[in-house]
Amino acid sequence: MKALLSLTPGGPETLRLMEIPVQEPRRGELRVRILACGINYPDVLIIEDKYQFKPERPFAPGSEVTGVVDAIGEDVAGWKIGERLIAIMGTGGGLAEQAIVKAEDAIKLSNDLDPVEGAALIFTFGTTLHALTDRGQLKSGETLLVLGAAGGVGLAAIEIGKAMGAHVVAAVSSAQKAAAASEAGADQTMIYPRGPFDKESSKTLAHQFKNEVGKDGAHVIYDPVGGDYAEPALRAIAWEGRYLVVGFPAGIPKLPLNLTLLKACDVRGVFWGGFFMREPQRHRQHVAQLINWWKNGRIRPRIDKVYPLAEGGKAIARLSDRSAIGKVIVRPG
Repeated sequence: MKALLSLTPGGPETLRLMEIPVQEPRRGELRVRILACGINYPDVLIIEDKYQFKPERPFAPGSEVTGVVDAIGEDVAGWKIGERLIAIMGTGGGLAEQAIVKAEDAIKLSNDLDPVEGAALIFTFGTTLHALTDRGQLKSGETLLVLGAAGGVGLAAIEIGKAMGAHVVAAVSSAQKAAAASEAGADQTMIYPRGPFDKESSKTLAHQFKNEVGKDGAHVIYDPVGGDYAEPALRAIAWEGRYLVVGFPAGIPKLPLNLTLLKACDVRGVFWGGFFMREPQRHRQHVAQLINWWKNGRIRPRIDKVYPLAEGGKAIARLSDRSAIGKVIVRPG
């Protein structure tokens, strides 16, 4: 079978499409023919050895897949050859024609649901549902400020925020992205300039955030961007607000902690991977909720672009340069 492999640390251009042996599933495993693989920000980091987990090379990046079961290992119950699934693979391997998935990590995907959209569901929407419910404790009627609102997790935050009854303010970097955020259901959109910012520019951006969220501030701030955007956003938080730290594509910010005292607010980390591993039953409940919302039209994964396996490096590069609006997908077929 073909797989797109990382042989040495580096950017997307270092990946190589190669033939590798087909693996047989072991006890508790399924082998699947990959239908689609979602690209996520950890894929950008892991090939450069900048992620917290460093798999042994050679390896294929990609951890979020939809697929069709084509072989079943020992002691696996409840699965049949030909059934479709969604899975998160903690060890990667999704940028390939076939992959091995732990049966306990696989969730059935009914035939009426699009496998391309399915490959855009669990990581972004799962991260966001965990963030807004477990970490942000978002309540109906509260104001939610979403940074990077036209990316995969940003659009997910808009849709889930609306499903939870929030007033959603979407912050983006272009008019095209603002249109995508509005289409996803944002109540308001704002366009911010691209950083880095000096002290005066940071103050101006803070005023812009404050004007958009209103005099009471944002009760929950969803930040998958980081960098110089974090402090201005934090200055627009409500009394006892919750600031959710989701990611850092713009860099790791340094927050003045006096702001947390003045607003009696919390800065809360969102490590969905840790939640996924530590609370598998709660994770499955989240996925069941997401699939229900998806079937009922409350949410819908938005696809930016679909690439063939041979161009998987371009898919990772598109996510890395922050030009994607929605989720980037690779289809091995």
